[in-house]
Amino acid sequence: MPRKKWTWFLAGACAAIVLALALFYSHSGQSSVKPPASPAKVPVAPATPEPAAGRKNPAPSPVKVILYFSDNQAMYLLPEERSLTPESKTLPEAVVQALIAGPRLPGRTRTIPEGTRLLSLEVAGGTATVNFSRELKTEHWGGSAGELMTVYSVVNTLARLPGISRVQFLLEGERIESLTGHMDLTQPLTPRWDLVKTAP
Repeated sequence: MPRKKWTWFLAGACAAIVLALALFYSHSGQSSVKPPASPAKVPVAPATPEPAAGRKNPAPSPVKVILYFSDNQAMYLLPEERSLTPESKTLPEAVVQALIAGPRLPGRTRTIPEGTRLLSLEVAGGTATVNFSRELKTEHWGGSAGELMTVYSVVNTLARLPGISRVQFLLEGERIESLTGHMDLTQPLTPRWDLVKTAP
């Protein structure tokens, strides 16, 4: 082989070997590099369980109250303890409804005529405005003692509830002068504990 060709052959072979070595070491160096670490996972808080479908609110608890009814002689108001569950009504409304229904214990008589209905009851600024149907007047048995027992059975009973210190009577939405002509009902009344046979 001519010397010139042989020289070119050796040069090409050396270049090929150098290139091969360079590629080998380059690939080997890259494979030793560790891949970047994956980002840390943030723990996900467990989802708050949803309330079961159709679950109802707990029923209201009974409330102990004191109702005042007349004694058999219409001289004093006698207390009667009850446990009332207002449910859809407010506690003052439930209390007046219980008065309308009458006493359960012996020695007590009703103070509100049968057939009387509670039309509305609102409490504002310490005053309970109680709106009765006309039967409170038209079906009342009369007499100054009877009127006194009726009025203060309502006033004293409501005044024992929180936020109530006086009571305004309405009849069919209107103020009235009296039930049977013996008491002034045009203004709110405060309780009379002297009419109660036992201390409130």
